[in-house]
Amino acid sequence: MASRAPAATGRLMLGVRKWYYNLCGFNKLGLMRDDTIYEDSDVKEALRRLPENVYNDRTFRMKRALDLSMKQQILPKDQWTKYEEDVNYLTPYLEEVIRERKEREEWMKK
Repeated sequence: MASRAPAATGRLMLGVRKWYYNLCGFNKLGLMRDDTIYEDSDVKEALRRLPENVYNDRTFRMKRALDLSMKQQILPKDQWTKYEEDVNYLTPYLEEVIRERKEREEWMKK
């Protein structure tokens, strides 16, 4: 029975993650999790490094979400971003930018 506990806990955590993902509401506007990251200088540099098609998709999602927000509407449920479809498209670029910035700051200290 002890061997089943981790699997049950994993399913429970996945259920909680999906519930919280839907509770946040950005998926109802067609946004992905990385679309909601606050744009500081690191994020702006990471956005600059995105492939053009990924950047264009992000711009479309942001404009559509802004339009829906202004109209106080949400997308039909079949168009909501699903938990399974949400990918961290920006996170790898952002981590690289932050790593480079910290390395540069460390280099300047010397």
